[in-house]
Amino acid sequence: MAQVEATTERIVAADPETVFDTLADYKDGRPKLLPEHFSEYQVREGGDGEGTLVHWKLQATSKRVRDCLLEVTEPTDGQLVEKDRNSSMVTTWTVTPAGEGRSKVVVSTVWNGAGGIGGFFERTFAPKGLGRIYDAMLAKLAEEVEK
Repeated sequence: MAQVEATTERIVAADPETVFDTLADYKDGRPKLLPEHFSEYQVREGGDGEGTLVHWKLQATSKRVRDCLLEVTEPTDGQLVEKDRNSSMVTTWTVTPAGEGRSKVVVSTVWNGAGGIGGFFERTFAPKGLGRIYDAMLAKLAEEVEK
């Protein structure tokens, strides 16, 4: 099994604290950022950063739906880590300063991919598909915090 990784980033015209707080607000902020690929979104515990337990279904492709139950931690300032209890998937959101009133947001997801020919296709196409989903989320994040 090879590890699969999808990473994307965006510069947002808002200070890092505002950006991070919006991402860490799983009750009100995060639902506004989700594109149509997400369904059955539900905060089960917490709702603000560390200690949050959140559920959603991610429709990665027309045939592939991941049922995700994510535990949220904040290992360092400006970083949210979402570990899926249902798989090996881990998503890390990192927010850092990028000049006056600007932030760099990097989102990276890693998971243990399948072996064989299925694994080859997963490693080839899944990062691009997930990258497009995250690009849509980052665009919505920019809309939300740049108001």
